[in-house]
Amino acid sequence: MKPAGKSELESLYFDYPHFEFKRPLELDGQSTRHPVVIAGAGPVGLTAALELARRGIASVLLDKNDTLNEGSRAICISRYSFETLQQLGLTEPFANKSLGWTHGRCYYRNKMIYRLEMPHSEEERFLPMYNIQQQYIEQFLVDKASEYPQLIDMRWQSEVVSVGNPAQGVELTVKTPAGEYPLRAEYLLAADGGKSPIRKMLGLRMNGDNLPGNYVIADIRMDHDFPTERRSFFESEANPNATILIHKEPDNIWRVDWQILDDEDPGEAIEEKNIRGRIQAILDMIGHTGPWELEWWSIYTANTLCLDDYRHERVLFIGDAAHIVPIFGVRGLNNGFADAVNAAWKLAYVINGEAQENILDSYSPERRGATLDVFRNAGKSSRFMTPPTRGYELMRKAVLELSLSQEFTRQFADPRQVQPYTYSDSPITSFKNRDAAMTDGPNAGSAAINRKISADDYLLDHIGLGFTGLYFSDQERIPTETLELFTQLREADKNFTPLVISRKSLHQEGLDVIEDTHGNIFDGYGAQGGTFYLLRPDRHVTARWISIKTEEVRQALHTALGGTN
Repeated sequence: MKPAGKSELESLYFDYPHFEFKRPLELDGQSTRHPVVIAGAGPVGLTAALELARRGIASVLLDKNDTLNEGSRAICISRYSFETLQQLGLTEPFANKSLGWTHGRCYYRNKMIYRLEMPHSEEERFLPMYNIQQQYIEQFLVDKASEYPQLIDMRWQSEVVSVGNPAQGVELTVKTPAGEYPLRAEYLLAADGGKSPIRKMLGLRMNGDNLPGNYVIADIRMDHDFPTERRSFFESEANPNATILIHKEPDNIWRVDWQILDDEDPGEAIEEKNIRGRIQAILDMIGHTGPWELEWWSIYTANTLCLDDYRHERVLFIGDAAHIVPIFGVRGLNNGFADAVNAAWKLAYVINGEAQENILDSYSPERRGATLDVFRNAGKSSRFMTPPTRGYELMRKAVLELSLSQEFTRQFADPRQVQPYTYSDSPITSFKNRDAAMTDGPNAGSAAINRKISADDYLLDHIGLGFTGLYFSDQERIPTETLELFTQLREADKNFTPLVISRKSLHQEGLDVIEDTHGNIFDGYGAQGGTFYLLRPDRHVTARWISIKTEEVRQALHTALGGTN
């Protein structure tokens, strides 16, 4: 008998919770039209619920399971995603548990040919990448969601079995242990995974490519003193004609991935005896002679598939329900986080009456654009990791052979890491042509960059709940016209936050002034006195001006809120 409150799933290091079914009011005939329903309580669905909740929007979160997803699954969180978690109030549990890393090593025939060093400086609060198992990711998100009992209605053991009338609102049928019930909502966020039943119910399908090659993922527990660095092995003695990846996770857990060849049977490859044999060969190769335990394993293929449109009337698809991307470069979960925040802040503005509904028209081009960018970059990595043709196989062989003596080829062996996408072509990004006047700093559509202010204080710590204006000043007072503009921006967006970045000790009532006497923030943003950046709620640049232009700033915010020119 399982302990009370625990799932039947077993793990060497994680206690899976058991979530009881709680009878909803709809089963007793009470009908409510909810602002948002979210299907799928994985990391992406939970992130969307939290982003909505911190903006005061209630949601119903449905999941057919009674516990968290099994296995470590997605284990890498990028710096940009960590900044998202910070905004959700989740820095502490993730920082305490995860393992940060900045480097990776690539080997060819057991010889190291390249050492990756991801860009990082003391100006950043977070490291470029963190490893943490998905069970912990989901648990921390569930724990945070429980702090919003009035805004996040978590309904476990609740499966969506039909979807109707997406143009006039959404009508669902939900299957539960106590029977089925109807559920109505203004909007539906489909976060129900790569096999998305909602996608199928609406007659939608993904398009793209099924890339060749299969990979086995296995987690093992062992005492192993190698630092937290990703290791890639090409044509090693443990897998002579294919690839191996090794990552360190918390709790002495190690992720081992290996490619299986075309002539290998996938079913046989994931039989436990074969899993154990291959892992032992890999451990022998890296010189680990101690004991180890097998925790979990699975198999995956590297596909590039996505919907043609991520919005279907009142249904927005987020995460794997919208796209399947290769995991090389840790893009799946991190892109899902960005989907969730992008959709949630725009829905919140629409539901609160602070933006036109056509702001939602920007969701698909922005996030599908990000997916296509992933396809371009991850596709290159996939074709190198798993050559699809004889030509690619010969090219990889040539690169690896040259890497033994030629440094310029070595970087091609490294899986490119995820980067935040630039929304330069978005319908809500303004005055892109003005970027020509600025040679440095984040472009219109780019993610804002962090900069250190003091030991425990960083620029992005001051970003508000709504749009944020960064005004760079080298004067002792802010011009009256600029102060009036701030007032007008607050009238357009009640959560607008003006931040003054000052080279001097400037104290002006009612303003958050950040002293930048050494010019770190000025330099990072390519700014001079009078420069202005308008940031969106998701930390992307809406527009920027080397010298602030009052009417254009007002117009940029109007456009960003779904207004027309």
